Amino acid sequence: MEAKLSFSQDSPPISIISAAKVAGVSLSIDPSLAAGSAPVLCFSSGESLRGINPILEYIAQSSPSLHGRDAIESGHVVEWLEYAPTFLLGSEFEVACSFVDGYLMSRTFLVGHVLTIADITVWSNLAGIGQRWESLRKSKKYQNLVRWFNGIDSDYKDKLNEVIAAYVGKRGIGKSPAPNLKEKVNDSKDPSAPEVDLPGAKFGEVCVRFAPEPSGYLHIGHAKAALLNKYFAERYQGRLIVRFDDTNPSKESNEFVENLLKDIETLGIKYDAVTYTSDYFPKLMEMAEKLIKQGKAYVDDTPKEQMRSERMDGVESKCRNNTVEENLSLWKEMINGSERGMQCCVRGKLDMQDPNKSLRDPVYYRCNTDPHHRIGSKYKVYPTYDFACPFVDALEGVTHALRSSEYHDRNAQYYRILQDMGMRRVEIYEFSRLNMVYTLLSKRKLLWFVQNKKVEDWTDPRFPTVQGIVRRGLKVEALIQFILQQGASKNLNLMEWDKLWTINKKIIDPVCARHTAVLKDQRVIFRLTNGPEKSFVRILPRHKKFDGAGKKATTFTNRIWLDYADASAISKGEEVTLMDWGNAIIKEIKMENGVITELIGELHLEGSVKTTKLKVTWLPDIDDLVPLSLVEFDYLISKKKLEEDENFLDNLNPCTRKETLALGDANMRNLLRGEVIQLERKGYYRCDAPFVRSSKPVVLFAIPDGRQQARY
Repeated sequence: MEAKLSFSQDSPPISIISAAKVAGVSLSIDPSLAAGSAPVLCFSSGESLRGINPILEYIAQSSPSLHGRDAIESGHVVEWLEYAPTFLLGSEFEVACSFVDGYLMSRTFLVGHVLTIADITVWSNLAGIGQRWESLRKSKKYQNLVRWFNGIDSDYKDKLNEVIAAYVGKRGIGKSPAPNLKEKVNDSKDPSAPEVDLPGAKFGEVCVRFAPEPSGYLHIGHAKAALLNKYFAERYQGRLIVRFDDTNPSKESNEFVENLLKDIETLGIKYDAVTYTSDYFPKLMEMAEKLIKQGKAYVDDTPKEQMRSERMDGVESKCRNNTVEENLSLWKEMINGSERGMQCCVRGKLDMQDPNKSLRDPVYYRCNTDPHHRIGSKYKVYPTYDFACPFVDALEGVTHALRSSEYHDRNAQYYRILQDMGMRRVEIYEFSRLNMVYTLLSKRKLLWFVQNKKVEDWTDPRFPTVQGIVRRGLKVEALIQFILQQGASKNLNLMEWDKLWTINKKIIDPVCARHTAVLKDQRVIFRLTNGPEKSFVRILPRHKKFDGAGKKATTFTNRIWLDYADASAISKGEEVTLMDWGNAIIKEIKMENGVITELIGELHLEGSVKTTKLKVTWLPDIDDLVPLSLVEFDYLISKKKLEEDENFLDNLNPCTRKETLALGDANMRNLLRGEVIQLERKGYYRCDAPFVRSSKPVVLFAIPDGRQQARY
């Protein structure tokens, strides 16, 4: 059927044009649509298809192998078509390259063993990047991805190069659009210079910092900040400092420092230096005293609640106009930690009438006699975050301070404090805080769960900490991809966990081993009258499409276990498929008091698996089965989003952990801690406690797959 492809000249769909060339589908080209329009394929019959993926799937039908050899492969092709646009999103390009590079480690093609529309689409999107991809292609960074790309380029050189030459320039597909905030192009003459996003930045001179407080473990919100700092440091080939904001000894510990560094390493973040705000305590004290002498700060003994009220009402403190001598005298009392000093704090003398309440004489220093985790009891006074952060940023050479938009009202305070200190300006760049449904990210609230033993510890799989979600079965690649998809947007979003787990499934499903389990207290014997008199073993792949998963030994016997749910769905005389074996016919169903106690049947291995309605998993009735504990988790709170005036204690989920005993195939005694598997027809699991002895079950944590499931 004759067809015309219409599209916008600024965004030619080279994946469609390339696929048509390879498939031998003739298209007439019409690049006249308005900018931003989706491509349209019009037929002489008057019918049309709109959008890249529908058109690609139509082209694939002209050559059956292009769409996969069976329904499963076709499903994977569709998944790759959905994933392919990721390469065209600037901030996600290298994350996508890394993911596909790992995926192609032991593969020649993305799906199956022949070229499909998935390969053509991803290849076209990579080629459409232009110079940025060509620079990576010449490097040794993504060797599997480059091998795959070059193989397709070689096999279809004439057809594909014709398309690329016609539609792709150095800066990518179509005409070079005006750069925007997300995709500004560096002024450097180096054509391989990466995209940059920070205002007023100079290539090679950017310095950013990730500055967590060591009062808890790194959670998913911190991970966004950490990864964005990494992203911008790499974009500009600049420096990244990890700085511990250790200004509150009452909450901080070496345990938190060590685990924060561990989590930063887990995220694959390479930094140039690790520093501590406590390294600068002497200089910070000197600065505080300097501001007191200049009349830009004063010592206040107003009670805490009264001070808060006065700030809200714009009422000046009675201490605001103390003399420099009075302030210095009280400052020394604070340094000594005397009874008088403990009643005081240092405040900046800014503007008590400013509409922005953060400028109403904020606190710079307060007393604290708790020992510091690094320097013991040397100091009795500690700077606040508001005072220390701009000072240390300027001192360490930070050019851009990334802060979540929740601090927006305090940006003016940050700049004013720098100005009063006489220090250079540090640019603030805001991004939106990452908020997740049914999730608390406040370290104070998370600490409550730990202290009240509602969870095991900070690594509990119900926690949003990096260690917690990794323990639950999340791959770090999925977390990175999910966070970079959010970018540096300033829009506040409440994100669904399902999206993150869907990304995770796409990473684990192609490579994780398959095993079988039946529920220990809900199983039924199926006796096969013509089954093997003597059991035998076959060596089968742990993953039919990924040799790297290894092999497993499967025992075949004349007595096998089925899940009760499967047994109850079977009718007498019905033919079912025993997975990895063949068909069997049910001859008799024995029951007692309405409960199935045994099935009797016979093998019918010549039967076609295509004709059966039920495909059931099974286990041999042998002594070597492995005891399992299958653990599912639910959210810690029962409300999707808590309002500011709501107490989280009023919204605790009463049941957040459910354990089910099961039996697994004998190969599962070889599972390693942290290994991810799929229990066929049950879901994905991560091994948290491997096999030790038969009396102690292997503990498997259920991994969500992105599909909403019933709450228990």
